[in-house]
Amino acid sequence: MSPIKIAIVTRKAKEIKKDLLELEKYSRMDKKDYLTSYEAQLSSERLLEKIIGRMIDINFHILKEKHGVLPNDYFQSFMLMGEKKEISSDLASDLASAAGMRNVLAHEYDAIDNQMVYEAIHRALIQVPEYLKKVVEK
Repeated sequence: MSPIKIAIVTRKAKEIKKDLLELEKYSRMDKKDYLTSYEAQLSSERLLEKIIGRMIDINFHILKEKHGVLPNDYFQSFMLMGEKKEISSDLASDLASAAGMRNVLAHEYDAIDNQMVYEAIHRALIQVPEYLKKVVEK
């Protein structure tokens, strides 16, 4: 197995942190204001899509280089991160659902539920820093 390229993980982690700072302003919005603001919805959707996408990239890199496995899909990438003890299994399970949200946001398979996105903003601000702490410290 190849060594993990720390620069890749670090660069993506920095970008995620930058996007989290931007996302934070939408978490401070009143839910009613958020649900009536097309700009807030559009911006937060894109930020979440980028954050989740970068976490998936990190997952694939760590799993391939450190553990010699490639997940079948984005959901499995989080679950394998938990199985391989890169992150806790509870966090892995919580974040795995983010993979589905990323697909909805990126490809608009279904209508986007703005209330669900609003709630995802708040979860991301808690879970993503926890994820970063685990993958960057390894």
